[in-house]
Amino acid sequence: MDFKPKRTVQNSPVEFSLQSKKEYRDPFSDVEVSATFMGPDGEERTVPAFWAGNNAWRVRYASHQVGKHSFRTSCSDVANPGLHGRTGSLEVVRYEGRNPLLKHGPLKVSKDRRHLEHEDGTPFFWLGDTWWMGLSKRLRWPEEFKLLTRDRVGKGFTVVQIVAGLYPDMPPFDPRGANEAGFPWERGFSRINPAYFDAADRRIWWLVRSGLVPCIVGSWGYYIKFAGEEVMKKHWRNLVARYGAFPSVWCLAGEATMPYYVSQEWGDREKREKYVAEARAGWTGVARYLRSLDPYRRPVTIHPTDCARNMVDDPAVIDFDMLQTGHSDVHCFENTVRSLASSIASSPRMPVLVGEVTYEGIMGASWDNVQRLMFWASVLSGAAGHTYGANGIWQVNRRGRPFGPSPHGRSWGDAPWDEARKLPGSRELGLGKKLLESYRWWMFEPHPEWVEPHWSEGDYFEPYAAGIPGEVRVIYVPWHGQALWGWFKVKELEPGVSYRAFFFDPRTGRRLDPVKVEPDRNREWRPPLAPLLQDWVLVLEASS
Repeated sequence: MDFKPKRTVQNSPVEFSLQSKKEYRDPFSDVEVSATFMGPDGEERTVPAFWAGNNAWRVRYASHQVGKHSFRTSCSDVANPGLHGRTGSLEVVRYEGRNPLLKHGPLKVSKDRRHLEHEDGTPFFWLGDTWWMGLSKRLRWPEEFKLLTRDRVGKGFTVVQIVAGLYPDMPPFDPRGANEAGFPWERGFSRINPAYFDAADRRIWWLVRSGLVPCIVGSWGYYIKFAGEEVMKKHWRNLVARYGAFPSVWCLAGEATMPYYVSQEWGDREKREKYVAEARAGWTGVARYLRSLDPYRRPVTIHPTDCARNMVDDPAVIDFDMLQTGHSDVHCFENTVRSLASSIASSPRMPVLVGEVTYEGIMGASWDNVQRLMFWASVLSGAAGHTYGANGIWQVNRRGRPFGPSPHGRSWGDAPWDEARKLPGSRELGLGKKLLESYRWWMFEPHPEWVEPHWSEGDYFEPYAAGIPGEVRVIYVPWHGQALWGWFKVKELEPGVSYRAFFFDPRTGRRLDPVKVEPDRNREWRPPLAPLLQDWVLVLEASS
């Protein structure tokens, strides 16, 4: 063996460093290095290595299998003894801690293709937060990044959506996109800047250590034109090599088929349609490359202008559907529910969630009442989770030094990130998740027929209902609509099942005293009036 054996715990990355014995004019582009690992059961995984600067390469590996693992490196230049044919071993030992990502393993799609779960089958509730520019130096490391992480973990978040350096709302190489080591790529996209990703490593690893899944967005969509498809493939090879061993999720691109804001394609319909078709084809090619490269088969999605399925030519290249449904306060509510229902009913079947909806505080609106509305309507309509966002965090506004104007000339808002983290919507969505996790939420199915009135295309502001027949029913009563005034009833209560019910305040997490459910001869029940005129969650639990 060429390397001293190492030891690591389950699902935790271990790293081996390689040193080239030869000089290359452009090491990033001239050679490719990988390592094939063999687990205790004989299964092999070929893991790409990443160029670490100068003549150094590194390979990272993780596994849930306890026992001895061995590996052998390979290099496209087989005559380089520093990179080709090196051998080593490591021992993976059982993890005994409480971090859910190390205890239960990385994510995968469940067998019923309705939600995500850990490698050991433990259901995973996606409550995401939007930190698009969280790897930039405007969110300072370590104190500010760790503060925001601690805040989100405390509120129950499980995912952070974060862009790998090629950001939205700015041109390439805009100073606002740099981190402590500069930009992720050299100008002209000739090769990566390893020091940028070394700095990013610390943040990504901190998320994982804190129990948060990094949903790594490769770039914003228009980089397929700025840099080209081949550069995007090289970018993704670097990301898989760096972060594939982490319990991560891949998001191919943000707003994948949207042209750059001030480009010719933006205002010319014919040019825009051509651009969209070319972008779809390009991202489909990148997706196929990513899937062929990633030995861990991390779940893949793509952040859309509307629906992830529409961002690629073949929906089979993604594992779960992500929606973007608007930033127009309550006015985008109808589109959110309608888009979600349409995607859930589409083929092939896959988990669906809203990955971007009107950020809290954006354009001086979309406050916590709207955040609750979007969350509860989504999860009770069959979503696999939900992503929240706070204006001020996604672009990292600083106190006295906001992000500033987007390329279209105006700013989305100037609230500092440290004020935005305290907006009540983030806490209230965490309270909702906590309530749902009291039950077998992954078995929930929408049942609008359980309540009358209920939402329909004629009125999206009437109640939403979901649950498990004979076990639990959860009904969300929005703050707008006739049901708010108590004019609603629970229907189709099962014969022989006794329920007790309680109101849950989605603003505070307070539960009102339970009441016995006494249905009439039609198996219907009118709940008592809730004490406050606001939105409420009504829960019916079957007696043991």
